[in-house]
Amino acid sequence: MEILVYGAGAVGGYLGGKLALAGRRVTLVARPDTAEAINRDGLHITEDNRTCRAPVKAVGGLAAVAAAPYDLIILGMKAYDLSNALAQLAPLCPEPARLMTTQNGIGVEELVAGRFGGERTLAGSVTIPISRGDPGHLVVERAGRGLGIAPLRPGQATDEWVSLFRAADINAGACADYRAMKWSKAFLNIMGNATSAILNRPPAELYRWPPIFDLEMRMLRETLSVMKRLGIEVINLPGATARPLAHTLSYAPRILLRMVFTQVIVRGRGDKMPSFHIDLAAGKGQSEVAFHNGAIAAAGREAGVPAPVNAALNGTLQSLCHDKSRRAWFDGRPDRLLAVVREYEQGKEII
Repeated sequence: MEILVYGAGAVGGYLGGKLALAGRRVTLVARPDTAEAINRDGLHITEDNRTCRAPVKAVGGLAAVAAAPYDLIILGMKAYDLSNALAQLAPLCPEPARLMTTQNGIGVEELVAGRFGGERTLAGSVTIPISRGDPGHLVVERAGRGLGIAPLRPGQATDEWVSLFRAADINAGACADYRAMKWSKAFLNIMGNATSAILNRPPAELYRWPPIFDLEMRMLRETLSVMKRLGIEVINLPGATARPLAHTLSYAPRILLRMVFTQVIVRGRGDKMPSFHIDLAAGKGQSEVAFHNGAIAAAGREAGVPAPVNAALNGTLQSLCHDKSRRAWFDGRPDRLLAVVREYEQGKEII
């Protein structure tokens, strides 16, 4: 089986490396410096206190990829880079056998299906936390997580692909509804993410601030309200349980909410800065908040369900991506973020 990993960062590199260790022929498309390091020193994966060297080939761009009939193309780039990446992929593989998304966020699969067709597209959700130190060294930070795979078309088989990843020692599982899978993952991803990036504080610290904790709970309740209106169920993913958290949010008293969600944040994120903050600090100029809080707010508007907290977090963080000078205004100032949210709640979607 020929597999192409297009966008071999931490997630793409890990999936490709594990498949290569299981005997699949894998080509990684990575940044030129990363590809050079992998070809020189190898791709090493540390997991369960063991480090293995994966026999992969790496190239520094699509121009160096052979026009082979790939059985599977894994899309590993950030959600905000996907549209441009697909445009570059189309001339090389105009009719790919199968593509699988791995991006976090809502609306990603529609981009792929819009260009290549839903019948060729698989939705993937990775719950495995992976860090990258050196360009060719990936570290799995927590065991017991996995990969959810869902079809875009009813009746589209996923058994072959679930088996492929299970044979590579990845905890893969099938999900019947890709929207339920992606929205449930987004429900988990948004916790302590945008607020951390805007206020420049670790999630565990923010959850100890009552006004920000309450803001986070409102954000999550908005998300559940939008999902309910759209008929999207909250489900568990391999190694990630969203459904019990949603139930707790809906029925538990505030004192229990503080206990449960603070524990989840401390265990899951702690003092580690989340992805939105990492991209903002790196000066990416873009943020996946658009595919999370932004997409939730947009879906809410279309469905007639207000989601002002999600809209405010999206608008604020997007503005900080484009105007670095504004970051100091919000740095450690929850009162200023809360003031912006109030403006959104009053229908003034401006900062």
